[in-house]
Amino acid sequence: MEQAPRDPSQDRSYDAAAEVVQLCQDLIRIDTSNYGTDDGPGERKAAEHVATLLDEAGIESRIIEGRPGRANVVARWGGGDGRAPLLLHGHLDVVPAEASDWQVDPFGGEVRDGQVWGRGAVDMKDFDAMLLSVVRARAAAGAAPDRELVLCFTADEEAGGHHGAGILVDDHPDLFADCTEAVGEVGGFSATVRGRRVYLIEAAEKGMAWMRLTARGRAGHGSMINDDNAVTRLAGAVARIGAHRWPVRLTPTMEVLLATVGEIAGIEATPDNAEALVEEFGDAARMLGAVIRNTANPTMLRAGYKTNVIPTDAQATVDGRFLPGYEDEFFATLRELAGDGIDIEFESKQDPWETPYDGDLVTAMTRSLLAEDPDAVVAPYLMSGGTDAKHFRRLGMRSYGFAPLRLPADLDFTALFHGVDERVPVDALEFGARVFDRFLDQV
Repeated sequence: MEQAPRDPSQDRSYDAAAEVVQLCQDLIRIDTSNYGTDDGPGERKAAEHVATLLDEAGIESRIIEGRPGRANVVARWGGGDGRAPLLLHGHLDVVPAEASDWQVDPFGGEVRDGQVWGRGAVDMKDFDAMLLSVVRARAAAGAAPDRELVLCFTADEEAGGHHGAGILVDDHPDLFADCTEAVGEVGGFSATVRGRRVYLIEAAEKGMAWMRLTARGRAGHGSMINDDNAVTRLAGAVARIGAHRWPVRLTPTMEVLLATVGEIAGIEATPDNAEALVEEFGDAARMLGAVIRNTANPTMLRAGYKTNVIPTDAQATVDGRFLPGYEDEFFATLRELAGDGIDIEFESKQDPWETPYDGDLVTAMTRSLLAEDPDAVVAPYLMSGGTDAKHFRRLGMRSYGFAPLRLPADLDFTALFHGVDERVPVDALEFGARVFDRFLDQV
C-alpha cells in the first residue's frame, strides 16, 4: 500500500531556500568555462568550493579528476530505510561567454531587476545551488532524507561529459552501482500555454552525433578547370543536410505532452497537428519543435589556405540529434544526404534515451510542484540537447530531469541556455529550492 507523504510544512524548522541565491551567485563567480579542450580553467576550484560547502554540513565528499583540473565531486548522505540510493547530479562547467556581448559581467553573479545574471544561471549552477541549499538546510536541522542520496557534481558536461560523468561511470562504477534512479537537468521549469503554467519534466533525450564530414579531391591551380573539387563536393553535402526537412516523429513522451496541451487548447492531438500544438508553447517552441523530429545542423566549415589554390580536402562539422527509436532512419538519411565521396567520422556519439513516465519518482515530482503551484499542470517532455544522464543510464538507472523553476510567461527561457545575458529570476530559484525540498520528503 502506498504511504502518503508527510506534509513538510507542518514540522519544518528550517528554510530550504535561505541561501540558494547566494550559492548561485558564488558558483557563477567561479569561471568554469569549457571550451571543449583542456585550455579552460577547469572545474577544480568549483569542485573544492562544493566540497567545502558539503563538509560544513557534515557531509564527507570525494573529488575525482578525469584529467588534471577536470574535477568531479561525489558524496553520500541520508538513508536508512533500505531502498536503493537516488542519484542527484548536476554539472559544474559552463559554456564560454564573450563579455563584450553582455550587459553585465558574465562571471559577476550580479542580482539585477530581481534576477541573478551570469553564465551558468540556468545551465546549470541554479540547480547546483538549489541542491546545495536544500541539503545544507536539512543537514543543519537534522532532517536527512529517509532514502540515501548520492550527490554528484560533474565536470565537462558541456563537451559531452567524457572527463566527467563518463569517467565516473567507466572508472568508478562502484560509486553508483546500487543506484537505480537518477535526477538531474533539464526539467521542472514552467512554460505557459493559454494562460496555464505547464511544468515540463524531462523523461527522454535525443541522441547526439557530432560529426566531421570530409571531402577529398584533386589539388590544383584556382584558374584551371577542376571537376574533382573537394570544396564543391563538401558544400553540396552541407547544403543538402542543412536544408533537409525531417519528418515529424512522435515518441511516447511527446505523445503524452501533446495530449496534455491538446486538452488545455481543446484540440485533439494527432501527428498531423503536432507542430501547431508545439507552437502553443510560444518561445519554448524553439526547443520543443526540435523534439518531434530528427535534426542535423551544419556548424563549422574549414578548407583551403590560399585563394588561388584548390585544396586537397575540405571539412565540415554537423551537430546531429536523433530521437529514441529513430536512430536507423537518421543515419541512413544522413548518409544519403551527404552523397558519394564524403567521409563521416564521429567526434562524439551518444545514444538517446526514454524513461517511462510513471512510478514513485514521477509521483513525487508532481506532488512537490503542485504543492507550491496547485493550479498548474505537470507533463513529460523530450529534451533536444544532451545531459550527463546519457552516461549514468549506462549503469541501468531510470533517469529524469527535474530542476524546478516557476517562470514568468514573458521570459524567453529557452533562449537563455548558452545565450547572452543568461539569468534566472530570484523568486524562481527560491521556488525551486522549496519544491526540491518537498521532493526529498517524498522520494
